[in-house]
Amino acid sequence: MENLKNLGEPLEFWHYFYQITKIPRCSAHEDQMREYIKKEAEKLGFQTEVDQVKNIVVRIPSKIGSNSGRLGVVLQSHMDMVCEKNEDVIHDFSKDPLKLKIVEIEGERWLTAEGTTLGADNGVGIAYQLAIMKKIHDGSLNFDSIDLDLLFTVDEERGLTGASQISKDLIKGKYLLNLDSEEDDRFTIGCAGGRTFTVKIKREKTKSKSIDANLTPIKISVTGLVGGHSGGDIHKGRGNALKIVAQILWKLNKKYKVYLNSLKGGNLSNAIPRECRAIIFINKNEFSEIDSYIKKLKLNIQKLYNEIEPNFKFSFEELDAFTDDLVLIKEIQDKLLNLLYLMPNGPISLHPTSKGLVHTSSNLASIKTHENFIEFQISQRSLVQYSKDVIHEKFTTLLKMSGLEFNKNIDTEYPSWPPDFESKITSISKSVYKELFDEEVIIQAIHAGLECSYFSHHFPEMEMISFGPDVLGGHSPDERLKIRSVEKVWKFLVTLLKNLD
Repeated sequence: MENLKNLGEPLEFWHYFYQITKIPRCSAHEDQMREYIKKEAEKLGFQTEVDQVKNIVVRIPSKIGSNSGRLGVVLQSHMDMVCEKNEDVIHDFSKDPLKLKIVEIEGERWLTAEGTTLGADNGVGIAYQLAIMKKIHDGSLNFDSIDLDLLFTVDEERGLTGASQISKDLIKGKYLLNLDSEEDDRFTIGCAGGRTFTVKIKREKTKSKSIDANLTPIKISVTGLVGGHSGGDIHKGRGNALKIVAQILWKLNKKYKVYLNSLKGGNLSNAIPRECRAIIFINKNEFSEIDSYIKKLKLNIQKLYNEIEPNFKFSFEELDAFTDDLVLIKEIQDKLLNLLYLMPNGPISLHPTSKGLVHTSSNLASIKTHENFIEFQISQRSLVQYSKDVIHEKFTTLLKMSGLEFNKNIDTEYPSWPPDFESKITSISKSVYKELFDEEVIIQAIHAGLECSYFSHHFPEMEMISFGPDVLGGHSPDERLKIRSVEKVWKFLVTLLKNLD
């Protein structure tokens, strides 16, 4: 990465962000990140505390002695990142540093990583917190009457574990400032609740050679999709690689004798899957006819995503050295493909009064084929518990109607964060933004899940708001951070703390 001084202010932010990109921190593997924060804090003379789920807080006490006049404020981010990479990229997230680069798009400079996620979600929050800590230590920032807690949580991306199981005495205060939003011209004051669950379908199989000795293995692949966040990007019309492959397989299954060996695609419950591949067996004599039919399907599917998915790639190829000749029995195959084809995916309903806000959604996130079962994971979100229950009940009913033998387990569930448009922190933040930038900030609730949903339940007296710099392509290797936006949000954060002080 180029000289940090060329990236703008504050220099401390860029120094810390660069260090963060060298530290492994996939979800549930935040130990090295937590140790780095602990050492940095204690080196500067600040106390730290770790709770039972390994959240860490850095305590920066007020300079005034008595409790009267002191204000408790919490700055919060999460330590983990989504570890996604392109299929052709060699990268070990458990030890390899991210390869950073700066790109210019339409005259704007962005920081990104080569072939992997950048971890700006939520590395920017960590870097802001550590920069605040450093500047308070060296005396260039003072918030004399604020007891400041810097809270860093674990495992946000998989299931908001750190927020859901936080020790109730780890933090205290009147306000919590969450640094996990990704648009610098808006504040988030509410979010959807979610539920993630896994379904396992019994895999009854037979040998392809026992069906037809003239069968040949074929790989069908969809790659190059944009992907993105299954909450924040679910309304943007992007392709779901799993649903596209399921659609192709369903049509092939109706028209030809095809035999499904395996399905594999997607990785994380909170990401729209960008890649999927299926291996099927077809009669060698029908290869040309099926290939021609597939090409027509591809053209029709591409039209559905015209301009949305410019890098959409589809392949249909014969496998020369494929030794696994097991395929699903026809009855199971028919039922499974019917289920995947009919399964609701994407926005289910929009908010009745907030224009453009998704109210309820569902995301088919991953499919894996194991020896004895086929497993898929689904995430569903809604702004209200009732609608979240309804979409889950409908899906369960669809599963039962499929006639498949299955097991279903709920992996994670988190509540919604009801927006409070009249809170004091919202009012103060709006005034500070207007004063700094001479424009009105957008106040919103979002469809993605934020840790504030749990904090608002654990600490009901604490007022909360979420903000951050511009980050695009979250949860995908296209993730990028707008460099200029970092300084804008820094100015807002510091000025807001000074106003609270």
